[in-house]
Amino acid sequence: MSQPEMQKTLGLTGITVNAMALIAPGAFLWLTFQMQAAQVDTAGNSTGADIFAGLIFALILAFLTAISYAKLAELYPQAGTGSSYYFAEQAFLNKELKLAGFARIAKFITGWFSHLYYWVYPGVMVAMFATMINYIAGQFNITLSIPEQIAIAVAFAALVGAVAYRGINGSTMFAVMINVIQIVTLVFVTVLALIYRTSNPEHVTFVHKSMLDIVMPHSLSSVLFQATISILLLVGFESTTALAAEAKSPKHVSRGVYLSLILQGLIFYLFEYFGANAWINTSYTQTAADKTVKTGLDAAAISGAPIGDMVQNLGNVLLHNSGFVLMILVAISVAIAIFGSTLSCMNSAVRITYAMSKDQEVPSILGMLHSKHATPHAGVWIITIASAVLGGFGVISVRNLTAVTLFSNVGTFIIYGMTNLISMIAFMKHPSQNKISHVLVPILGFIANIGMLVAVFYLGILGGGDTKIAAMEAILATAVWTVVGILYLAKNSRALGRKIISSHSSAR
Repeated sequence: MSQPEMQKTLGLTGITVNAMALIAPGAFLWLTFQMQAAQVDTAGNSTGADIFAGLIFALILAFLTAISYAKLAELYPQAGTGSSYYFAEQAFLNKELKLAGFARIAKFITGWFSHLYYWVYPGVMVAMFATMINYIAGQFNITLSIPEQIAIAVAFAALVGAVAYRGINGSTMFAVMINVIQIVTLVFVTVLALIYRTSNPEHVTFVHKSMLDIVMPHSLSSVLFQATISILLLVGFESTTALAAEAKSPKHVSRGVYLSLILQGLIFYLFEYFGANAWINTSYTQTAADKTVKTGLDAAAISGAPIGDMVQNLGNVLLHNSGFVLMILVAISVAIAIFGSTLSCMNSAVRITYAMSKDQEVPSILGMLHSKHATPHAGVWIITIASAVLGGFGVISVRNLTAVTLFSNVGTFIIYGMTNLISMIAFMKHPSQNKISHVLVPILGFIANIGMLVAVFYLGILGGGDTKIAAMEAILATAVWTVVGILYLAKNSRALGRKIISSHSSAR
């Protein structure tokens, strides 16, 4: 009996919208603004003034890496679901370079660390969803206990997993819908924020004294620290390369990388973050546990959802006291966007793991395809459980959520940095080598990602408050994952009779 195979059903639209759903600007402004406002530097001072500049830096990093992913997808159109995992092997098998003996270890390291990003990221989204539900419940004077929030996280993870189980086509139709909803919503809210800033109907004092002040960096270290969180907003453009097995044309894969990042990152993210930072003002207040009133960015740092607060203010002032209704409508659109982003990441995660399983580099159960839906169904349910556990941990506190976020982002920086190196190696001595896109861009992309890793470690060693603890937890979790990978590789290699580094011209 023949094994089921993935079907080539995705065109350029399907490829692009799946990545766009993962980037999800309609969700992340709401979800991450509190963490961004709460972040402090090594002296304990807020880095919130550089939220927008940090996003710009993360966007530059993302575009450098996107070029490497797109070029690799064009060079290796047969990658299937493997993405960087497959690219690593093929790059080292280049006969001109005589590096074939390192092909297996290169692809294993790439695939193993891909899991820090793809398998942890859905847990971040699950925690953020439960946190958002808690905020909305509070608006109705309903207090949700931590166990209740954990239950919400578990239920949400199960719901997303059930949709992922049924296959990529249903996911694509849902992705189209959520992209339309979130884009329309965020553009509307951002326009309101800019109207508020320019008209200043309440005669407030704004945190940023001018529009230029929003954009200009105030401190290089603050920009770097903000970028360690901002990268979470932009990851997902590369997920198109994990859909090559289901793409109708290889060109759709590389084009989808660029289109998703340009539309969601360059256009919509910059627009909405500019609007939110334009609105933030010193009349926006929150009362801390010690009864001290916090204002502006300090207030945003302790709010359950500062963007929800902003929307209520905009609705009340500009739309005839309709702030509460507007906030609920925006929250619904955010919930839909979170669902789509989590779903898209789960789809990418299990497909990369599927590729590793087919190479016998992870347990074979992760390579099983459903006979009807042609999805790696065992992998889907395992990642669903992992997402529920990580999400449940994340809802306990902002510090925990920041730790899980940084854990995922560390994986992102590692895999993005490695992919840039892989791209440079793949095009060495290649007839089509371009000094800019195949050499300079990968080098700059690698340096930028290493810089982000250093920033996370710097926060962990010298940071202040909960930011330091969260960074240390992320670093420790990464170390544990690294040790597990080393032990598993050694054990699996003995069982399969394979060499980790070989002198032969084969990745095996």
